[in-house]
Amino acid sequence: MSLAARLVLALPYGWLILFFLAPFALVLKVSLSSSELGQPPYAPIFNSFDLADIRDKLGALSLDAYAGLVGDSLYLQSYVNSVLIAAAATMIALLVAYPLALAIARSEPNRRPLLLLLAIAPFWTSALVRVYAWIMILKDEGLINHALMGIGLIAEPLHIFATNWAVLIGIVYSYLPFMLLPLYAAIENQDRALAEAAADLGASPTGVFWRITFPLSLPGVLAGALMVFIPAVGEFVIPDLLGGSDTLMIGATLWNDFFANRDWPAASAAAVALLALLVGPLVLYERLQIKAGEEQR
Repeated sequence: MSLAARLVLALPYGWLILFFLAPFALVLKVSLSSSELGQPPYAPIFNSFDLADIRDKLGALSLDAYAGLVGDSLYLQSYVNSVLIAAAATMIALLVAYPLALAIARSEPNRRPLLLLLAIAPFWTSALVRVYAWIMILKDEGLINHALMGIGLIAEPLHIFATNWAVLIGIVYSYLPFMLLPLYAAIENQDRALAEAAADLGASPTGVFWRITFPLSLPGVLAGALMVFIPAVGEFVIPDLLGGSDTLMIGATLWNDFFANRDWPAASAAAVALLALLVGPLVLYERLQIKAGEEQR
């Protein structure tokens, strides 16, 4: 293998080491430290590369932060609520994005770029601005309640803002392109002759969809689901701006531990546990991809 080829292969590994493994090692180090008053607010370990010093420091490792995750119901509630809200948002995003992706993929080829552009155009603006816009839409005196009361469908405002429903709406809206684009790619690359052959053999449009279109689009469904679910679990800005006092997600819990409580070991341990929780779906997706590739061979 030439030097140029080795450098090309080394770039993604270097990127992972620099921007993933190195920060993760730092967070893991903090999670194994003891909390204390000071700057930084933990007892540092492994501050040198001396092997003798590292051996001495191994005995100072603390698992108190991880024990606190198990003993404190706040963390369990935060994880459960985050997973449930992220899963619900992923399902809603799939239900919204799939018909849109199917319609774009089945449109005239010269119209597809324009339709994709229109679908993702709102997301060129700042995410924070778009979330603030939803505050104005969802508040009791906002656009939705004003319109519904104006046409007489409701007599008093619906309380949507500062609830989990508002968080769901915000997450679905913010991450919809991450579901739409993989679905569009999976549907657009399908061989239309398969659907036409199924229709010629007597399959109804519904049968063609469930037996041909949807099974062939499963890689896009899985990719889009992961791209929405994983960042939604750790989302902080949307629950903070659209959620209420009873909206408990792990992102807010981590923020409180880092900046309000200044308990960096506990926050780092929660972050490591969150990463371990999210590795499972990624490993499952990778194995499914490998299995699908083997079946195609």
